[in-house]
Amino acid sequence: MIPSSLYIHIPFCASKCYYCDFNSYVSTGEVMDRYLDALDKEIELLAGELPWRPLETVFFGGGTPTMFDVRQTERMMQILHRHFRLAEGAEVSVEANPGTVTPEKLRVLREGGANRLSFGVQSFNDSILKKLGRLHDTLTVYHSYEKARQAGFSSINLDLMFGLPGQTVEIFADSLRRVLELQPEHISAYSLKVEEGTPFAIWQEKGKLHLPPEEDDLAMYRLLIDTLAAHGYGMYEISNFAKKGHVCQHNQVYWRNEPYLAAGAGAHGYVNNVRYVNLSSVPEYTDVCLSGLRPVAGQETIPEPIQREDTMILGLRMIRGVEYSRFRERHGVEMGDVFGGVIEECVKKRLLVADQVGVRLSRQALPIANEVFAAFLG
Repeated sequence: MIPSSLYIHIPFCASKCYYCDFNSYVSTGEVMDRYLDALDKEIELLAGELPWRPLETVFFGGGTPTMFDVRQTERMMQILHRHFRLAEGAEVSVEANPGTVTPEKLRVLREGGANRLSFGVQSFNDSILKKLGRLHDTLTVYHSYEKARQAGFSSINLDLMFGLPGQTVEIFADSLRRVLELQPEHISAYSLKVEEGTPFAIWQEKGKLHLPPEEDDLAMYRLLIDTLAAHGYGMYEISNFAKKGHVCQHNQVYWRNEPYLAAGAGAHGYVNNVRYVNLSSVPEYTDVCLSGLRPVAGQETIPEPIQREDTMILGLRMIRGVEYSRFRERHGVEMGDVFGGVIEECVKKRLLVADQVGVRLSRQALPIANEVFAAFLG
């Protein structure tokens, strides 16, 4: 399997949100320029050393890629095209935070081939945004969204979160109403997970983080599913919804357990059944790249039994589930011969649905998907 997808990590943010455990840093323009020097070198080495086909998907994630100024943004796109060839109609996504986009910056992204924008909105409630450590407010969301439309972006995702401090079902319902008024082509919505090492984790340990009760978190998720379905958004993954023709192709590469290239500090790639991770420290990453070496901090060959588990666990995140034919084509064995007992037990518990095509999560299993995934671990 030869990869045709590339993830590029841009680890810079204006500030660190209280819930965030991503590899991101507040930094200076000079450091960002040097980072682009290193990224240019790494992507050159990546394209020369690893197999690849013309890229069908590219995803600039972070951090906040739109933290770059106009000149740096133009350079970021030039680096991509200098070393890789894109397939016709390739999906090129860029993550952004409200307040970090300008008409000129958006024009440069469009001219560089970006055709999909993803805004980290999280909530339309200003009080909750402050509790998350976000720098933007609701008005900034509207202004940034309008700029993106004026720049010609016809595929926009808005991220929401639920289960947040101070959030009620009614507050979340209001955020849903507002996002639907904007009519983005794609909506992602995630329940808050308190990650180790974040301010939220520290506050939770001290009893200072007050989250909604579990039943409210579940009510928000069910409201999300029902509301978006009623407004024409197809649920295609446990946290992702899209209008027809706007499913995120890049993320499906991950969920189908297919190979992908990755570049940037802390980025994870998967090629030839080997998972690799880059150095996460920006200074270390930069120094290694500029010395002419790939900045790989570690790599691991994934044995076939683990690959099969990954195909099931990742694939069951998708509403369509995992097809028998795809499992057979990927692994050379029948799904039932490997996981027949697990599938039968989950079907009995009404956590999985099995038909002639494949297996998928039942509706009642969506809120407890991780419990189903755990059943497939050896």
